Amino acid sequence: MKKISILLIAVITLISCNNKKSNLTVNANIEGLKKGTVYLQKIEDTLMLDVDSVEVSGNSNITLETFIESPQVMYLYLKKIDNSQYDDRIDFFAEEGQVTINTTLENFVTDAKISGAKNQEKLEEYRKMMSRFNDKNLELIKENFEAQQSENEEKLIELNKQYESLLKRKYLYTVNFAINNNNLEVAPYLALSEVFDANIKYLDTIYNSLQPKVKKSMYGKELKKFLKERKTEQKEIENIKSEETSKDEETVS
Repeated sequence: MKKISILLIAVITLISCNNKKSNLTVNANIEGLKKGTVYLQKIEDTLMLDVDSVEVSGNSNITLETFIESPQVMYLYLKKIDNSQYDDRIDFFAEEGQVTINTTLENFVTDAKISGAKNQEKLEEYRKMMSRFNDKNLELIKENFEAQQSENEEKLIELNKQYESLLKRKYLYTVNFAINNNNLEVAPYLALSEVFDANIKYLDTIYNSLQPKVKKSMYGKELKKFLKERKTEQKEIENIKSEETSKDEETVS
């Protein structure tokens, strides 16, 4: 009887979770789309999941809905029936309320204009600056290739220094951007997606700067968990190095 009761509670809990009232509405208009299926997606446990979908037949204005526990990056995926070359995804930062996405069939991703979420505004601001870093990085790659072709060692050394400086500036910009936007979930998101391999002290600084509500968000919790794992790994590495040093000292003595 006890087992049946526990099972019943579990089933009721699952049903109530699945029937949570939608708190996110995505209004999208895809100019030029006549027929196809549009999906609202999210990543959960490394898997891409469909949370809502609409079949388009003539009307390019669509509405998708879902429930989100916390602001997070989601995806608008277009699966076109008559020409797969246009299949693509638009990523955007979703928040409780309404998000509007206007784009075209021909340039589904690059033409996308997204509004309705403060996190999205900040994410676009960040990506605009990152595009400048990326442009400079492409220039360095081109110059590096040319220097290799001409076997110009001095130039290669100089380009390597420039690359390291660019990478450092990119990381510092990201850290400062996250700290300056510590009241938004985009801060821990960028820490996890852009500078996850940075020095732990930088990630710690970002996490400790977060507003309480952001620390309780999905990405805030993930950053806390990630930091704990990084610190554990670092401690293990330090212990191994310490043991090796001790063995070397014993051998010398």
